[in-house]
Amino acid sequence: MLAGLQLADANEQIIVHDRNLGKLRELKKRCPVTVEPDLFRAVAKADMLIVAVRPASVRELLRSVGKVSRPVLAISLAAGIPLQILSKAFGPPIRWVRAMPSPASRSGRGLTAIASPRTLSPLDRKRVRDLFSKVGRVIEMPESKLDAFTVIYSSSHGYHALAALAGAAQEIGLDRKTALLASAHALADGILAWRDGKHSIESLLDEAATPGGIAATTMAGMETAGYGRAVRKGVEAGLRRVRANART
Repeated sequence: MLAGLQLADANEQIIVHDRNLGKLRELKKRCPVTVEPDLFRAVAKADMLIVAVRPASVRELLRSVGKVSRPVLAISLAAGIPLQILSKAFGPPIRWVRAMPSPASRSGRGLTAIASPRTLSPLDRKRVRDLFSKVGRVIEMPESKLDAFTVIYSSSHGYHALAALAGAAQEIGLDRKTALLASAHALADGILAWRDGKHSIESLLDEAATPGGIAATTMAGMETAGYGRAVRKGVEAGLRRVRANART
């Protein structure tokens, strides 16, 4: 997020706290931010508070912060931790929102889903949207759909597919550089053409994979090997993991 905001020339004053002083020093070298080693001073200065820790660390962090007496807009990036738990931890002065920004935010091509309570004011909603729109596209959705979104939207799917396709390309004779180039084109450029165009995914599949052709034969072989089933099984496992975050 910080890299994306820097790329977008965002003019917000950003104060960052981390209990690891080495991380703070490295971050200060890379990004135009103010670092604050003291957690309480960092929170005291916050007009908008972004909680960016692992889900398992959320409760510990909130206990460390303790009671906040003044109104603050807080955004949690922790996957699977519901607004109900967050609200109980801090109480009424904190207005909570959940957001799931993509690691691709670093290049300005991010995608962020936002879930907020109905009581959130239009002004606060706009502030959150404006912040994340600087690093990519923003969509709003009910909190009940956020877990499923978290499992599906991760850029890890693209990297995983790229690594697998490039690996297969090397096995059939391509050098690594050409394998990655061809695989990246197959995945990224084709998908961008769909996203920026007006054609349905079905029509593009029909166009790219003519019956009896190489692409159609390749796809059929992947499906026979269990490609679709493997993706569904992986998604189901990820959903179980993100839902477990609220219980641990």
